[in-house]
Amino acid sequence: MNDQQDVIAFLSRAASYGAQDGEVERIETHGSQVFLHGERAYKLKRAVAYAALDYRRLDSRERACRAELRLNRRTAPDLYLEVRSITREADGALRFDGAGPALDWVVVMRRFPQAALFENLAAAGRLTPALVERLGAEVARFHAGAEITPQFGGPQALRLVIEENHRELCRYPELLDPAAVDALHRASLAALDAQAAELERRRRAGRVRRCHGDLRLANVCLLDGRPTPFDGIEFSDRLSCIDVLHDLAFLLLDLQHHGLDALATRLLHSYLAHAGEAEDCRPLPLFLALRAATRGFTLACGARRQHDPAQSADKARQARALLARAAACLRGDGLP
Repeated sequence: MNDQQDVIAFLSRAASYGAQDGEVERIETHGSQVFLHGERAYKLKRAVAYAALDYRRLDSRERACRAELRLNRRTAPDLYLEVRSITREADGALRFDGAGPALDWVVVMRRFPQAALFENLAAAGRLTPALVERLGAEVARFHAGAEITPQFGGPQALRLVIEENHRELCRYPELLDPAAVDALHRASLAALDAQAAELERRRRAGRVRRCHGDLRLANVCLLDGRPTPFDGIEFSDRLSCIDVLHDLAFLLLDLQHHGLDALATRLLHSYLAHAGEAEDCRPLPLFLALRAATRGFTLACGARRQHDPAQSADKARQARALLARAAACLRGDGLP
């Protein structure tokens, strides 16, 4: 991040946005820093590398910004506005879209209140059946028009997900029972073998598409009264080009994790009612289990890194609950 310090300082000043004063809020994620000022949000890709992304080069960050704008306009055209450069001028000063060389790039978005996130609506008890039904229709519309990508998906791709989940879950033996982790691995592979023919049929039938890839409640907001998915994955075709039911499964899992099982059922029924073609939900238990396992190791990682003992304990509890839910899904228990 040292090479980005001048850019971060520039984006942290209200004067950079033409304002004399005013607060600039900052939100940091594993791959980005978002600067909030006025009615806009400016998303800077962090110069970092992980297993699935590499933003260390300036050109890779520019490509990622442009891909994020293009892909997320499919679901949120009124939220994603433009890509802007940050340049260094002859006098050494930084500015937006100047004549000097580009130091970095940002995605510019409309700002919305955090209370509008579906994750926060769910936590506050304000997520209604009507909103969930409209979300199901919106996701079905998006999937119906998404690019078909038969070069991805199918049983081989899901086997990789199972093995990645197992490898990550095994990193936290002090938080997650190793016997339960091993049992989930075996059950997931057995479920994959049982569904392999159906998964391959779905891939050949065009059910693997360029989806959102990270369709959680935290990545849906209420914008102008409409459920609006945003922040889809732009950095990995393997993670975004998936079966449409695998994409939907994250939302269903999130609702169940909040104890909103009835709303999860409503979402699924709305999605199926608005889908462009008939859906066979036989692979859904496997997809739910995979999402639960992925969310489980993410929370376990957060628990280990959390300095506050109470928050660490809560994340660990949630991780164990998701591990148990993944196993239950494969048994056919508690499905929407």
